[in-house]
Amino acid sequence: MKTSMLLCIVTLVSSAAAAFLPTTEAANVLKTQTFLSPPFFLRPGGVANKWYYDVDFPRGHVAIKSFNGDVVDEAGAPVPLHETYLHHWLVSPYYGGPSTIPITNSGPCKDLLGQYFGLGSETRRTATWVPDPYGIEIGAGAPAGYEERWLINVHAIDTRGAADKLACTECRCDAYNVTVDETGNRIGNGYVGGIHCCYDSLRCRVEDAFANNGEPPRKLFLRYTVSWLDWSDAVVVPVRIYILDVTDTALFDGSPKPYCKIEYRVDECNSNDRASNNCVDMKTTKEMVSHGGDVVYAVAHLHRGGLGSSLHGQDGRLLCKSMPIYGTGQEAGNEEGYVVGMSTCYPEPGTVKVSDGEVLTMVSNYSSERQHTGVMGHFYILVADHQEQALNKPTLCFSFPYSWCLPAWMWSNQM
Repeated sequence: MKTSMLLCIVTLVSSAAAAFLPTTEAANVLKTQTFLSPPFFLRPGGVANKWYYDVDFPRGHVAIKSFNGDVVDEAGAPVPLHETYLHHWLVSPYYGGPSTIPITNSGPCKDLLGQYFGLGSETRRTATWVPDPYGIEIGAGAPAGYEERWLINVHAIDTRGAADKLACTECRCDAYNVTVDETGNRIGNGYVGGIHCCYDSLRCRVEDAFANNGEPPRKLFLRYTVSWLDWSDAVVVPVRIYILDVTDTALFDGSPKPYCKIEYRVDECNSNDRASNNCVDMKTTKEMVSHGGDVVYAVAHLHRGGLGSSLHGQDGRLLCKSMPIYGTGQEAGNEEGYVVGMSTCYPEPGTVKVSDGEVLTMVSNYSSERQHTGVMGHFYILVADHQEQALNKPTLCFSFPYSWCLPAWMWSNQM
């Protein structure tokens, strides 16, 4: 069978190469396009937490290879974090039609953290490239009467003239003079800061000169750049997305359902820890991945004050260590004191594996030199089904009419 198949291929190549060989335009062509969200408007101290539905996005059956976003002004200039703090942006697919049907990732917290993509202040210097031959599959099909659409959530805080920039960006309730949450429910006495205190249209306390200066609100956008391959043009191994949350204590508590709180508070260290130079808050949890495979990408999400995060297998082995990058200047992408990037993990294919139902341990470290509110400890990982046999097969290659190779999956079963 193997010999006859090879002869058939060689014959076809010799007699009708131009009819079926991949062209330079069609074979593995990476497409890239930049889009703008609808505008949002901010005055000094203002908060925008906007949800935009049916936004511009690549259509069809494609493999997403990267997604990068940042906040820009009307002229397209990146806005530095010390002027507009990007708390987060999230991008999620959904089915639109007679009703809205969410499409979520595979993580245990998918009811609250179901996005496919998302970053915060670290967005400009965090790699999002999905390594070859992997991709995030979208557009494979929708239920009858529906179509796949995309939404964007942007949460930004204007800190120009803020009386306390850190209090504003950490969403301290006293900085916003707020006692009820977005739904009108009273905020509990033990909750001193977090997303319930910096919702859309609130305003953080600013200095008198900025309180009523008469200037119009600033017009801003989330600019996002997407790279993708058409599914039919490439041999792509699909990946599952898992987002893990260090606040999920379900396995510790013996609960059958995840308990993901998304954020938490870091209290200031005591005098003994300060004297021993041990002002580090370490938070740990365990979460399960439903389907195993090869880990091909991983990155943590931390806020200001973060010291690093790590992810470990059930046997304690290190899967990924992700560290914050702090800025040292004033320009966008290098703002001093802000987390402007996170290091990422790109294991060699097949070298870092997790099993079906494996319980992973996540560790999130923050400085406790002072109190921090509304901090987060998330891990975003991409897991592909085990592909070592297909990926390690030698590829059948030809040099006529130019160099090209037949993907292993097309012929390895004939060996």
